Amino acid sequence: MPAYFNLQGSVRKAPHSPSRDTTRQRIKFSDDRVCKSHLLNCCPHDVLSGTRMDLGECLKVHDLALRADYEIASKEQDFFFELDAMDHLQSFIADCDRRTEVAKKRLAETQEEISAEVAAKAERVHELNEEIGKLLAKVEQLGAEGNVEESQKVMDEVEKARAKKREAEEVYRNSMPASSFQQQKLRVCEVCSAYLGLHDNDRRLADHFGGKLHLGFIEIREKLEELKRVVAEKQEKRNQERLKRREEREREEREKLRRSRSHSKNPKRSRSREHRRHRSRSMSRERKRRTRSKSREKRHRHRSRSSSRSRSRSHQRSRHSSRDRSRERSKRRSSKERFRDQDLASRDRDRSSRDRSPRDRDRKDKKRSYESANGRSEDRRSSEEREAGEI
Repeated sequence: MPAYFNLQGSVRKAPHSPSRDTTRQRIKFSDDRVCKSHLLNCCPHDVLSGTRMDLGECLKVHDLALRADYEIASKEQDFFFELDAMDHLQSFIADCDRRTEVAKKRLAETQEEISAEVAAKAERVHELNEEIGKLLAKVEQLGAEGNVEESQKVMDEVEKARAKKREAEEVYRNSMPASSFQQQKLRVCEVCSAYLGLHDNDRRLADHFGGKLHLGFIEIREKLEELKRVVAEKQEKRNQERLKRREEREREEREKLRRSRSHSKNPKRSRSREHRRHRSRSMSRERKRRTRSKSREKRHRHRSRSSSRSRSRSHQRSRHSSRDRSRERSKRRSSKERFRDQDLASRDRDRSSRDRSPRDRDRKDKKRSYESANGRSEDRRSSEEREAGEI
């Protein structure tokens, strides 16, 4: 695709080059290659296109589809592209202001110096010329829109401004010689840095102030002021949010520090808490041990009672059996002694009956019976004493 030169001599690519179309298809509006001023509809390359100060094609990508995508996405998320656009417009306006200052210096060198009073009168004439030009441009715009009544009112204001201009020019002409008056005829426009004549007619003034160049610079400057305001508001909002987050972090840190200090200042509390926890744990363990010991004691008591009962029963049984045995023994002994005594007594009676008289026999029998009776009682006592000792 052939290249062509713009008014300033820089090379421009054809607007429909295939490489540029493929690049637009690949990128998104958030890409660094996309012009952020174009997304916000304030790129100087677009605004001043076709004017005497045409800047040519922008080095970054311009695409209306990307602008539409950005407008849709910006409703849900803030991309903060205003900062990039503000920087772009600031650099452009700074260049324009530098050109204006250079033009003023050039005029000051070529034209004769005048006093401050005469310069103020000339400035008044230029101000009235600017006012007349703006009003005429507005009249043309209203006429194109078909608003005849408003355009007629603006024309009445134009006539009043023209009358004021004639009076100011008369004052200015009388304040300086004719030769100097003819030389002081140029002035640099503060908006678009174009040259204006002191004695320009209404048609030329209308063309300048209503032209695309002057209106384009007005649009760029107004957009720059708006971007400055928006960026300042967003930066202030971000700073407040950042400050709020910082305060929250500092508050959390202070709270943590206060808690740590409170723990360090009151170690008794922490010790008491630990002691309580340890005590509760030990108490629970002690309770478990007590319940276990109680259960064991109950079992032991039950077993001991049963064993003692069985022992007592066995002891009683043994006592009863020993008593019975002793009684049997005593009975056996008494019966044996009785039989033995009876045998002895019978033998003695037989002997006495043989040897003595009947009378003596009777005495002896009584004596023997008495002794046997005494022996039986003694035997009974001794047996009872033995039983009591055994018990």
